[in-house]
Amino acid sequence: MVGFGLGTWERYRLKSRLRPLLTSLPDTAEVAQSLSLTSLVRREITYLSEKCQAYQEELELWQYLMDQSPLGYLRIDADNYLRWCNPQAQQLLKIDRWQPDQLRLVLELVRSYELDQLIEKTRQSQQNRVEEWFFYPAPESVENGQQSFALSSRLLRGYSYALPQKQVVVMLENLQPLAELTRSRDRAFSDLTHELRTPLTAISLVAETLEKRLQNPERQWVEQMLGETKRLQYLVENWLNLTAIQENPQQFLQYQPLELRELIFDRWQSLQPFVQHKPVRWQYQGPDEVRLEADPDRLMQVFLNLLDNSLKHSPPDGLIEVKVQYLETKAVWEIQIIDQGEGFSAADLPYIFERLYRGEVSRTRQGLVRERQGSGLGLAIAKEIVEAHGGTLTAHNSPVTGGACLTIHLPQKKT
Repeated sequence: MVGFGLGTWERYRLKSRLRPLLTSLPDTAEVAQSLSLTSLVRREITYLSEKCQAYQEELELWQYLMDQSPLGYLRIDADNYLRWCNPQAQQLLKIDRWQPDQLRLVLELVRSYELDQLIEKTRQSQQNRVEEWFFYPAPESVENGQQSFALSSRLLRGYSYALPQKQVVVMLENLQPLAELTRSRDRAFSDLTHELRTPLTAISLVAETLEKRLQNPERQWVEQMLGETKRLQYLVENWLNLTAIQENPQQFLQYQPLELRELIFDRWQSLQPFVQHKPVRWQYQGPDEVRLEADPDRLMQVFLNLLDNSLKHSPPDGLIEVKVQYLETKAVWEIQIIDQGEGFSAADLPYIFERLYRGEVSRTRQGLVRERQGSGLGLAIAKEIVEAHGGTLTAHNSPVTGGACLTIHLPQKKT
Protein backbone atom coordinates (compact mmCIF):
# COMPACT_ATOMS: atom_id res chain seq x y z
CA MET A 1 0.00 0.00 0.00
CA VAL A 2 2.81 2.37 0.87
CA GLY A 3 4.50 1.70 -2.48
CA PHE A 4 1.25 2.25 -4.36
CA GLY A 5 0.71 5.52 -2.53
CA LEU A 6 4.23 6.72 -3.29
CA GLY A 7 3.79 5.84 -6.96
CA THR A 8 0.50 7.74 -7.14
CA TRP A 9 2.09 10.71 -5.45
CA GLU A 10 5.05 10.69 -7.87
CA ARG A 11 2.70 10.54 -10.88
CA TYR A 12 0.76 13.47 -9.44
CA ARG A 13 3.96 15.48 -9.01
CA LEU A 14 5.03 14.63 -12.56
CA LYS A 15 1.66 15.72 -13.98
CA SER A 16 1.82 18.94 -11.96
CA ARG A 17 5.23 19.71 -13.43
CA LEU A 18 4.40 18.73 -17.00
CA ARG A 19 1.05 20.48 -17.40
CA PRO A 20 2.48 24.08 -17.20
CA LEU A 21 4.96 23.12 -19.92
CA LEU A 22 2.27 22.00 -22.36
CA THR A 23 1.46 25.47 -23.62
CA SER A 24 2.71 25.46 -27.21
CA LEU A 25 -0.64 24.51 -28.77
CA PRO A 26 -3.36 27.18 -28.63
CA ASP A 27 -6.13 24.71 -27.67
CA THR A 28 -4.25 22.92 -24.87
CA ALA A 29 -6.36 24.53 -22.14
CA GLU A 30 -9.60 23.42 -23.83
CA VAL A 31 -8.66 19.74 -24.26
CA ALA A 32 -6.58 19.34 -21.10
CA GLN A 33 -9.51 17.96 -19.11
CA SER A 34 -10.61 15.44 -21.75
CA LEU A 35 -7.19 14.01 -22.67
CA SER A 36 -4.72 12.10 -20.59
CA LEU A 37 -1.34 13.52 -19.78
CA THR A 38 0.27 11.01 -22.14
CA SER A 39 -1.92 12.17 -25.01
CA LEU A 40 -1.17 15.79 -24.23
CA VAL A 41 2.56 15.11 -24.22
CA ARG A 42 2.29 13.28 -27.56
CA ARG A 43 0.33 16.19 -29.08
CA GLU A 44 2.95 18.62 -27.81
CA ILE A 45 5.86 16.56 -29.13
CA THR A 46 4.19 16.21 -32.54
CA TYR A 47 3.49 19.94 -32.71
CA LEU A 48 7.03 20.89 -31.69
CA SER A 49 8.50 18.41 -34.18
CA GLU A 50 6.45 19.92 -36.99
CA LYS A 51 7.47 23.41 -35.89
CA CYS A 52 11.14 22.45 -35.78
CA GLN A 53 10.79 20.92 -39.23
CA ALA A 54 9.26 24.15 -40.54
CA TYR A 55 12.10 26.17 -38.99
CA GLN A 56 14.65 23.79 -40.49
CA GLU A 57 13.08 24.11 -43.94
CA GLU A 58 13.07 27.90 -43.65
CA LEU A 59 16.70 27.85 -42.53
CA GLU A 60 17.62 25.66 -45.50
CA LEU A 61 15.74 28.04 -47.79
CA TRP A 62 17.68 31.04 -46.47
CA GLN A 63 20.93 29.11 -46.78
CA TYR A 64 20.06 28.21 -50.37
CA LEU A 65 19.33 31.87 -51.14
CA MET A 66 22.64 32.94 -49.60
CA ASP A 67 24.45 30.27 -51.62
CA GLN A 68 22.88 31.67 -54.81
CA SER A 69 23.48 35.30 -53.83
CA PRO A 70 25.82 37.35 -56.06
CA LEU A 71 27.23 38.89 -52.85
CA GLY A 72 29.76 37.14 -50.66
CA TYR A 73 28.61 36.37 -47.11
CA LEU A 74 30.79 35.87 -44.02
CA ARG A 75 29.67 35.33 -40.42
CA ILE A 76 32.39 35.78 -37.81
CA ASP A 77 32.01 35.09 -34.09
CA ALA A 78 33.39 37.09 -31.15
CA ASP A 79 36.72 35.21 -31.29
CA ASN A 80 37.21 35.89 -35.02
CA TYR A 81 36.38 32.34 -36.06
CA LEU A 82 34.63 31.96 -39.41
CA ARG A 83 31.27 30.37 -38.66
CA TRP A 84 29.89 30.29 -42.17
CA CYS A 85 30.51 31.65 -45.65
CA ASN A 86 28.81 31.17 -49.00
CA PRO A 87 30.42 30.03 -52.29
CA GLN A 88 30.64 33.60 -53.61
CA ALA A 89 32.73 34.68 -50.61
CA GLN A 90 34.95 31.62 -51.07
CA GLN A 91 35.48 32.56 -54.70
CA LEU A 92 36.11 36.27 -54.06
CA LEU A 93 38.54 35.70 -51.18
CA LYS A 94 40.11 32.48 -52.50
CA ILE A 95 38.98 30.47 -49.46
CA ASP A 96 39.77 26.85 -50.29
CA ARG A 97 40.67 25.34 -46.91
CA TRP A 98 37.45 25.93 -44.97
CA GLN A 99 34.93 23.29 -43.95
CA PRO A 100 31.60 24.09 -42.21
CA ASP A 101 32.35 21.64 -39.39
CA GLN A 102 35.86 23.03 -38.72
CA LEU A 103 36.46 26.27 -36.85
CA ARG A 104 39.22 28.38 -38.40
CA LEU A 105 40.33 31.94 -37.72
CA VAL A 106 39.50 34.39 -40.49
CA LEU A 107 43.13 35.49 -40.75
CA GLU A 108 44.19 31.88 -41.31
CA LEU A 109 41.90 31.66 -44.31
CA VAL A 110 42.06 35.20 -45.72
CA ARG A 111 45.20 37.34 -45.59
CA SER A 112 43.51 40.73 -45.78
CA TYR A 113 44.38 43.50 -43.34
CA GLU A 114 41.48 45.63 -44.61
CA LEU A 115 38.93 42.88 -43.98
CA ASP A 116 40.31 42.27 -40.50
CA GLN A 117 40.10 45.99 -39.69
CA LEU A 118 36.55 46.21 -41.04
CA ILE A 119 35.47 43.35 -38.76
CA GLU A 120 37.24 44.75 -35.70
CA LYS A 121 35.98 48.32 -36.15
CA THR A 122 32.42 47.06 -36.58
CA ARG A 123 32.69 44.92 -33.45
CA GLN A 124 34.15 47.75 -31.38
CA SER A 125 31.76 50.48 -32.55
CA GLN A 126 28.68 48.23 -32.91
CA GLN A 127 27.81 50.27 -36.01
CA ASN A 128 27.40 49.17 -39.61
CA ARG A 129 30.23 50.17 -41.94
CA VAL A 130 31.07 50.26 -45.66
CA GLU A 131 34.65 50.04 -46.94
CA GLU A 132 36.35 49.52 -50.30
CA TRP A 133 39.78 47.99 -50.81
CA PHE A 134 41.95 46.07 -53.25
CA PHE A 135 42.31 42.42 -52.27
CA TYR A 136 45.51 40.63 -53.28
CA PRO A 137 45.16 36.83 -53.10
CA ALA A 138 47.85 34.95 -51.20
CA PRO A 139 50.36 32.83 -53.15
CA GLU A 140 48.95 29.45 -54.18
CA SER A 141 50.85 26.22 -53.56
CA VAL A 142 51.49 23.94 -56.51
CA GLU A 143 52.43 20.27 -56.69
CA ASN A 144 56.23 20.70 -56.68
CA GLY A 145 56.11 22.70 -53.45
CA GLN A 146 56.69 26.04 -55.13
CA GLN A 147 54.29 28.96 -54.92
CA SER A 148 52.60 30.79 -57.75
CA PHE A 149 51.95 34.48 -57.18
CA ALA A 150 48.74 36.02 -58.46
CA LEU A 151 49.62 39.48 -59.70
CA SER A 152 46.07 40.62 -60.28
CA SER A 153 44.15 42.42 -57.55
CA ARG A 154 40.43 42.58 -57.00
CA LEU A 155 38.45 45.65 -55.95
CA LEU A 156 35.96 44.75 -53.21
CA ARG A 157 33.32 46.64 -51.30
CA GLY A 158 32.46 45.27 -47.86
CA TYR A 159 29.27 45.95 -45.91
CA SER A 160 29.63 44.97 -42.25
CA TYR A 161 26.82 44.52 -39.72
CA ALA A 162 27.11 44.14 -35.95
CA LEU A 163 25.20 41.19 -34.44
CA PRO A 164 24.50 40.21 -30.82
CA GLN A 165 27.29 38.55 -28.80
CA LYS A 166 29.93 40.53 -30.75
CA GLN A 167 29.35 38.57 -33.93
CA VAL A 168 29.86 40.35 -37.26
CA VAL A 169 28.40 39.69 -40.70
CA VAL A 170 30.24 40.95 -43.80
CA MET A 171 28.65 41.15 -47.25
CA LEU A 172 31.16 41.44 -50.11
CA GLU A 173 30.52 43.02 -53.51
CA ASN A 174 32.89 42.44 -56.41
CA LEU A 175 33.63 45.83 -58.00
CA GLN A 176 36.41 44.55 -60.25
CA PRO A 177 34.27 44.34 -63.43
CA LEU A 178 33.15 47.93 -62.88
CA ALA A 179 36.74 49.04 -62.22
CA GLU A 180 37.92 47.36 -65.42
CA LEU A 181 35.09 48.93 -67.39
CA THR A 182 35.98 52.36 -65.99
CA ARG A 183 39.64 51.80 -66.81
CA SER A 184 38.78 50.82 -70.39
CA ARG A 185 36.59 53.90 -70.74
CA ASP A 186 39.30 56.19 -69.40
CA ARG A 187 41.91 54.62 -71.68
CA ALA A 188 39.71 55.05 -74.73
CA PHE A 189 38.93 58.65 -73.81
CA SER A 190 42.64 59.37 -73.23
CA ASP A 191 43.47 58.01 -76.68
CA LEU A 192 40.74 60.19 -78.13
CA THR A 193 41.99 63.33 -76.37
CA HIS A 194 45.51 62.70 -77.67
CA GLU A 195 44.13 62.52 -81.21
CA LEU A 196 42.08 65.71 -80.71
CA ARG A 197 45.01 67.77 -79.49
CA THR A 198 46.59 68.48 -82.89
CA PRO A 199 43.43 69.29 -84.90
CA LEU A 200 42.14 71.55 -82.11
CA THR A 201 45.41 73.48 -82.13
CA ALA A 202 45.17 73.87 -85.92
CA ILE A 203 41.55 75.08 -85.71
CA SER A 204 42.51 77.55 -82.99
CA LEU A 205 45.36 79.01 -85.08
CA VAL A 206 43.12 79.39 -88.13
CA ALA A 207 40.39 81.05 -86.03
CA GLU A 208 42.89 83.51 -84.50
CA THR A 209 44.14 84.43 -87.99
CA LEU A 210 40.61 84.96 -89.32
CA GLU A 211 39.65 86.99 -86.25
CA LYS A 212 42.25 89.63 -87.13
CA ARG A 213 41.14 89.92 -90.77
CA LEU A 214 37.35 89.85 -90.60
CA GLN A 215 34.82 92.53 -89.67
CA ASN A 216 31.48 92.14 -87.89
CA PRO A 217 29.25 90.18 -88.06
CA GLU A 218 31.63 87.51 -89.44
CA ARG A 219 34.20 88.38 -86.79
CA GLN A 220 31.71 87.67 -83.97
CA TRP A 221 31.08 84.20 -85.38
CA VAL A 222 34.81 83.50 -85.49
CA GLU A 223 35.20 84.76 -81.90
CA GLN A 224 32.46 82.38 -80.80
CA MET A 225 34.16 79.50 -82.64
CA LEU A 226 37.48 80.41 -81.04
CA GLY A 227 35.91 80.42 -77.57
CA GLU A 228 34.39 76.96 -78.09
CA THR A 229 37.70 75.66 -79.45
CA LYS A 230 39.60 76.91 -76.40
CA ARG A 231 36.99 75.31 -74.16
CA LEU A 232 37.60 71.97 -75.89
CA GLN A 233 41.36 72.45 -75.58
CA TYR A 234 40.95 73.12 -71.87
CA LEU A 235 38.94 69.91 -71.49
CA VAL A 236 41.56 67.90 -73.39
CA GLU A 237 44.46 69.27 -71.31
CA ASN A 238 42.62 68.61 -68.06
CA TRP A 239 41.91 65.03 -69.05
CA LEU A 240 45.52 64.41 -70.06
CA ASN A 241 46.74 65.92 -66.78
CA LEU A 242 44.37 63.70 -64.82
CA THR A 243 45.59 60.61 -66.67
CA ALA A 244 49.23 61.57 -66.04
CA ILE A 245 48.59 61.96 -62.30
CA GLN A 246 46.92 58.55 -62.07
CA GLU A 247 49.62 56.72 -64.02
CA ASN A 248 52.68 58.28 -62.33
CA PRO A 249 51.61 60.16 -59.19
CA GLN A 250 55.09 60.49 -57.66
CA GLN A 251 56.85 61.41 -60.91
CA PHE A 252 54.18 64.02 -61.50
CA LEU A 253 55.04 65.92 -58.27
CA GLN A 254 57.97 68.24 -57.53
CA TYR A 255 58.23 68.59 -53.75
CA GLN A 256 59.61 71.69 -52.06
CA PRO A 257 58.92 73.67 -48.85
CA LEU A 258 56.02 76.11 -49.21
CA GLU A 259 53.80 78.43 -47.21
CA LEU A 260 50.20 77.31 -47.70
CA ARG A 261 48.38 80.41 -46.42
CA GLU A 262 50.09 82.61 -48.99
CA LEU A 263 49.32 80.10 -51.73
CA ILE A 264 45.60 80.07 -50.83
CA PHE A 265 45.44 83.89 -50.77
CA ASP A 266 47.20 84.03 -54.15
CA ARG A 267 44.66 81.65 -55.72
CA TRP A 268 41.76 83.69 -54.37
CA GLN A 269 43.26 86.86 -55.84
CA SER A 270 43.44 85.18 -59.25
CA LEU A 271 39.63 84.77 -59.12
CA GLN A 272 38.94 88.47 -58.50
CA PRO A 273 37.81 89.19 -62.10
CA PHE A 274 34.95 86.72 -61.56
CA VAL A 275 34.19 88.10 -58.08
CA GLN A 276 33.57 91.52 -59.64
CA HIS A 277 30.72 90.08 -61.68
CA LYS A 278 29.33 88.15 -58.72
CA PRO A 279 30.11 89.77 -55.34
CA VAL A 280 31.10 87.04 -52.89
CA ARG A 281 32.90 87.54 -49.59
CA TRP A 282 35.55 85.22 -48.25
CA GLN A 283 37.10 84.62 -44.83
CA TYR A 284 40.30 82.87 -43.76
CA GLN A 285 40.49 81.23 -40.33
CA GLY A 286 43.79 79.65 -39.35
CA PRO A 287 47.46 80.22 -38.51
CA ASP A 288 49.33 83.12 -40.07
CA GLU A 289 51.96 80.67 -41.31
CA VAL A 290 51.36 77.14 -42.60
CA ARG A 291 54.57 75.33 -43.57
CA LEU A 292 54.64 71.99 -45.37
CA GLU A 293 56.39 70.05 -48.14
CA ALA A 294 54.43 69.69 -51.37
CA ASP A 295 54.32 70.56 -55.06
CA PRO A 296 53.32 74.26 -55.10
CA ASP A 297 52.18 74.26 -58.73
CA ARG A 298 49.87 71.29 -58.21
CA LEU A 299 48.47 72.63 -54.95
CA MET A 300 47.77 75.92 -56.73
CA GLN A 301 45.70 73.91 -59.19
CA VAL A 302 43.88 72.18 -56.31
CA PHE A 303 42.89 75.39 -54.53
CA LEU A 304 42.07 77.17 -57.76
CA ASN A 305 39.65 74.35 -58.66
CA LEU A 306 38.09 74.18 -55.20
CA LEU A 307 37.75 77.94 -54.68
CA ASP A 308 36.41 78.35 -58.21
CA ASN A 309 33.88 75.59 -57.52
CA SER A 310 32.71 77.34 -54.34
CA LEU A 311 32.57 80.70 -56.11
CA LYS A 312 30.43 79.30 -58.93
CA HIS A 313 27.87 77.86 -56.55
CA SER A 314 27.74 80.65 -53.97
CA PRO A 315 24.77 83.02 -54.00
CA PRO A 316 25.42 86.77 -54.52
CA ASP A 317 26.82 88.33 -51.33
CA GLY A 318 27.49 84.83 -50.00
CA LEU A 319 30.46 83.90 -47.83
CA ILE A 320 33.22 81.40 -48.60
CA GLU A 321 35.12 80.26 -45.50
CA VAL A 322 38.58 78.70 -45.57
CA LYS A 323 39.46 77.05 -42.24
CA VAL A 324 42.95 75.69 -41.61
CA GLN A 325 44.16 73.77 -38.56
CA TYR A 326 46.84 71.23 -37.67
CA LEU A 327 45.60 67.87 -36.39
CA GLU A 328 48.20 66.61 -33.93
CA THR A 329 46.75 63.09 -33.68
CA LYS A 330 46.98 62.52 -37.44
CA ALA A 331 50.00 64.76 -38.15
CA VAL A 332 48.17 66.42 -41.04
CA TRP A 333 46.96 69.88 -42.00
CA GLU A 334 43.19 70.09 -42.37
CA ILE A 335 41.82 72.65 -44.83
CA GLN A 336 38.07 73.14 -45.14
CA ILE A 337 36.43 75.22 -47.88
CA ILE A 338 32.79 75.98 -47.03
CA ASP A 339 30.28 77.87 -49.16
CA GLN A 340 26.67 78.95 -48.71
CA GLY A 341 25.30 77.46 -51.91
CA GLU A 342 22.77 74.69 -52.43
CA GLY A 343 25.15 71.97 -51.30
CA PHE A 344 25.37 68.47 -52.76
CA SER A 345 22.32 66.28 -53.06
CA ALA A 346 22.44 62.87 -51.37
CA ALA A 347 22.25 61.22 -54.80
CA ASP A 348 25.24 63.20 -56.16
CA LEU A 349 27.54 63.03 -53.14
CA PRO A 350 29.08 59.57 -53.81
CA TYR A 351 30.00 60.54 -57.39
CA ILE A 352 31.17 64.17 -57.31
CA PHE A 353 34.86 63.23 -57.66
CA GLU A 354 34.27 61.06 -60.73
CA ARG A 355 35.43 62.25 -64.14
CA LEU A 356 32.91 64.30 -66.12
CA TYR A 357 30.20 63.80 -63.50
CA ARG A 358 27.53 66.48 -63.49
CA GLY A 359 25.11 66.65 -60.59
CA GLU A 360 21.79 68.40 -60.07
CA VAL A 361 21.08 71.61 -61.95
CA SER A 362 20.76 73.53 -58.67
CA ARG A 363 24.38 72.72 -57.82
CA THR A 364 26.02 72.66 -61.22
CA ARG A 365 24.32 75.44 -63.14
CA GLN A 366 23.30 77.99 -60.55
CA GLY A 367 23.03 81.02 -62.80
CA LEU A 368 26.33 80.41 -64.57
CA VAL A 369 27.06 81.86 -67.96
CA ARG A 370 28.44 79.44 -70.51
CA GLU A 371 32.05 80.60 -70.09
CA ARG A 372 31.93 79.76 -66.39
CA GLN A 373 30.56 76.26 -66.75
CA GLY A 374 32.99 73.65 -65.52
CA SER A 375 34.49 70.77 -67.48
CA GLY A 376 33.41 68.17 -64.94
CA LEU A 377 37.08 67.41 -64.18
CA GLY A 378 38.02 70.05 -61.60
CA LEU A 379 37.12 68.06 -58.48
CA ALA A 380 38.50 64.82 -59.96
CA ILE A 381 41.86 66.49 -60.67
CA ALA A 382 41.97 68.05 -57.21
CA LYS A 383 41.32 64.69 -55.55
CA GLU A 384 44.01 62.92 -57.59
CA ILE A 385 46.61 65.60 -56.76
CA VAL A 386 45.80 65.52 -53.04
CA GLU A 387 45.95 61.71 -52.95
CA ALA A 388 49.26 61.77 -54.85
CA HIS A 389 50.58 63.84 -51.92
CA GLY A 390 49.43 61.10 -49.51
CA GLY A 391 46.39 63.10 -48.40
CA THR A 392 42.63 62.86 -48.72
CA LEU A 393 39.88 65.04 -50.19
CA THR A 394 36.31 64.45 -49.02
CA ALA A 395 33.01 66.26 -49.42
CA HIS A 396 29.86 66.74 -47.38
CA ASN A 397 27.33 69.46 -46.69
CA SER A 398 27.99 71.91 -43.89
CA PRO A 399 25.47 71.57 -41.04
CA VAL A 400 25.86 75.33 -40.39
CA THR A 401 25.55 76.90 -43.85
CA GLY A 402 23.87 74.06 -45.74
CA GLY A 403 26.40 74.57 -48.52
CA ALA A 404 29.22 72.35 -49.70
CA CYS A 405 32.16 71.60 -47.40
CA LEU A 406 35.31 70.25 -49.07
CA THR A 407 37.87 68.92 -46.59
CA ILE A 408 41.55 68.34 -47.41
CA HIS A 409 43.99 66.45 -45.19
CA LEU A 410 47.63 66.99 -46.21
CA PRO A 411 50.69 65.49 -44.48
CA GLN A 412 53.19 68.08 -43.32
CA LYS A 413 56.09 66.24 -44.94
CA LYS A 414 56.53 64.03 -47.97
CA THR A 415 55.30 60.51 -47.25
